[in-house]
Order: sequence, then C-alpha cells, then structure tokens
Amino acid sequence: MKNVRLFLDETSHLEHDGHYNMCIGYIKVPEEHYDELYHSFKRLKLQYHSPVELKWNKFSKSRLTYYKALVDFFFESELSFRCVLVKPKDRLNHFEFNEGSHDNFYYKMIYFLIKKSVLKESCKIFIDIKDTRSRGKLKKITEIFQAKKNVFAPFKRIQHLRSEDNVFIQLADFFIGAISYKGRVLNEKDFSYHPAKKEFIEYLELKSGYSLDDGTVPWEEKFNIFDFQPRQKI
Repeated sequence: MKNVRLFLDETSHLEHDGHYNMCIGYIKVPEEHYDELYHSFKRLKLQYHSPVELKWNKFSKSRLTYYKALVDFFFESELSFRCVLVKPKDRLNHFEFNEGSHDNFYYKMIYFLIKKSVLKESCKIFIDIKDTRSRGKLKKITEIFQAKKNVFAPFKRIQHLRSEDNVFIQLADFFIGAISYKGRVLNEKDFSYHPAKKEFIEYLELKSGYSLDDGTVPWEEKFNIFDFQPRQKI
C-alpha cells in the first residue's frame, strides 16, 4: 500500500462570508519523495528570493515569475492536487440536505475530498490551523473515517500544522485561492481581475489543461477539481 501525506487547506468556507464559492483542497506528497520535494521547493523559494510564506492573499505582481516557476515545479514533480469547489454557496439548503447545519455540510465535503486517497493509500493528513475551532474539526474528521475503518485504509496520523511551517500547505492555499478567485471575478459584483493574478490563472490553466471555474474529469490524477453544484433552492 502506498504511503502519502495530504496537506489540506480551505478558503471561503464560512457560511455567511458573502463569497460566491468555497474551496477545500490538498496537495498530496508521496512519502518516499517527501524530503526530496520539500528541499526542492525550499531551494526554489531561495532562488527567487521569496523566503516569505506563500499565500494567495499576499499575491505580489513582482513575484509572478516565481509563481509560474512553482506551477512548473508542481507539474514536473510527483506532487498532485485535488479540491472540492462548491458553487454557488447561496444555493446550499442545509435544512433539507445537511441536517440543518453548515458544519455538517463542511464535513461532508472533507469526506468527499479525501475519500479517494483514503480508500487506497495509507495517509498522514495535515490540516492548517486557522482558528480556535481547529481542534474540534480535527476530532470530527478523525471520527468520520474511524467509523468506516473496515472500508478505508488506516490513518497513520492526522494533525494540525501552521501554514508558515510547511510549503505544501502553502501551495494548497495558493491553488485553491486561485480557483476561488476566478469564480468570484466571474460571479461577484464589483469584483474584477488583478492583471497579474489573471496572468497567473491563465498560466495555471494552460499547464493543467483545465479551466479553474469548472470541474475536471473524475479520473484526473494530477490536478483534480470536483465541481459540486448545489441544487437550486425551491
């Protein structure tokens, strides 16, 4: 059984934040290549004089060449990416489908996100610490998969990391940030492209072969977007 590490992050996941979409995603790192990829990533940051934390909300047009180099690095490496893109959020009907709770819906999306990997791989799962609720989230996710221990491969570990301490959580943040951003540009009033962000998104779409505001084919292994569109409210 293959050993992997999943580094998870999320954006616009709160129920009433006013955003068009939400996105939860991970970078998958094969255990056997972890050290090599980690150090290659760190060297790339130093090569482009970008030692600071990589975050979508700190996007800088002066670092556009570096961001494109990160995309090249990703597609030339053993890394892979998967996310769940929920759009539009205002269609969510928690009363009918999620036992009245946005939290229940959130954990369903986590389940759909990592189910594919946990079915066939032995996973160490790392989640970005965001707020005081993080410990409760970790406990809930663990309970969901432990309840299906006869179906899924065992967790070796599931724990929190701070994003500033790990480059792969940072890369997950950057990819889901770009995906969420394009959806906002296309669907939110008074929200338009920053030219450098537009250029980066077009480059990522070129390299992946997919539009960031749509889903990929289900069997896509390298760069997978699961496009979840809630039913229209009645």
